[in-house]
This record gives sequence, structure tokens and C-alpha cells, in this order.
Amino acid sequence: MTNKDDKLSPPAQVDKKPQYQAVEPHFKKISEVDLVQGRKMRNYYAFQSKIYDATRWSFLFGRKAILKELPFTRTSQFTLLEVGCGTGHNLKSLLRLYPNARFIGIDVSSDMLKIAQQKTIHSGNRLQLIEGAYGQVNLHAQPDVILFSYCLTMVNPHWVKLLRQANLDLNDHGSIALVDFHHGKKWFRRHMKKHHVRMDAHLLPFLEEEFISETVKVRKVYGGIWSYMSFIGKKKLASKNM
Repeated sequence: MTNKDDKLSPPAQVDKKPQYQAVEPHFKKISEVDLVQGRKMRNYYAFQSKIYDATRWSFLFGRKAILKELPFTRTSQFTLLEVGCGTGHNLKSLLRLYPNARFIGIDVSSDMLKIAQQKTIHSGNRLQLIEGAYGQVNLHAQPDVILFSYCLTMVNPHWVKLLRQANLDLNDHGSIALVDFHHGKKWFRRHMKKHHVRMDAHLLPFLEEEFISETVKVRKVYGGIWSYMSFIGKKKLASKNM
């Protein structure tokens, strides 16, 4: 991780749109399950992209907090990859919070990425947006941190694969940051399943096994109808699953 706090000058700001590219998968073979998962997400967000930012503030809790809890100072230089960056809600904030950092956002939905591109229009060469499935495109970078924000509970049954891919992609001193749904009352979990969300408290045990925990929080909302969790952990250099 590069962390030079006080002697760095902010990179020159270029008044142009972030780099955007649709990337062909670099794997020769992609499973039918992967293809179906990607198609399902693209179809779901074709409409949801139009109402996403107007509605998600009411139940995607913890997003702002985890960005400020990243293991960096404001002047640090680092590279962050957000998997499932959506409309760029987090990336827009990150660009402001960490002016010396560079960011990569990847998402399977072109509809969501078009909104992200407009939202971060003045980011210049500090941001690259990639249309594609994580693990199926070449990043050409080893991030210092990989962020999953309300992404993995929608990626079923692939969430284990994505977390293990993140462990491989991070540099040796890298961190993972995650905020997502955790658990909920039975009727609410049934409701969320209709929106492709799994809420079985399944992420946290795996994260604590695969990464070195640094920050772990579970909080109930709306009187305990459901809870969300946030996690920041360091990469294990000798993970038994790598």
C-alpha cells in the first residue's frame, strides 16, 4: 500500500469524463450460471437504474460511514476498486474524500454505469469505469482496497467466488471493505428474495475466516426488521483457499 501522507501534491484535475469501457471477458470459457447471473442483473437494473438514487437512501445504510473508515488519510495515495459500483454513489464521494487516490468501478449494468459516468464527469484520469463481470475482465492493477457495497447479497451463489477473487487481486498489504444486508425477520427476507437479495447472515462468518478482521459492525434498523453489517479486513498472505 502506498501511504505518503504529507508530501504529495494533488494530481492535476482534468475536466473530462471518466474513462469508460465495455470489456470482453478474458476467460475463454464462462459458465452458463455466470451468463445467467449477469443477464439477470442487467435486466433487473434496466428499470431500477431510473429510480435507484431516489429510493436507496431509505434502506442502504452504512455506505457513507464505511468510506470514511477506510485505512487511509485524506492525502494518501492508493487505488480502490469498487465491485458493483452502480450509479457511482460511492465513487462520487470517494473522489472528494481522497483527492490523491485513483478509482476503478466495475458493473455488469450499462444503464447504471451511464449514470455513474455523468455523476463523476469531472474526475478525469482518476477514475476508470468498466462494464463487465468481476473476475472475467483484466484489471491491469492490484488495488490497495476492494469495496463491495450492497453487492454480494445479490450475487448468488457467486459471492464466495467474488470474495476469493478479491483476495487474489489485492496487493500483499491490501484491504477489503464491505457493507451489506445481514439478517432480517422471516417475512422481510422473503420479500427481499423477490429482489434477488439473500439475507441469511452468511457473509460475515466467511469474511472473518478469509480476512484479518479490523472493523466489524452489525446494526439493526427500523426496529429490528432487518440488520446490516460492515466489515474492513486485511488480506491474509497465506490464505488456505488461495
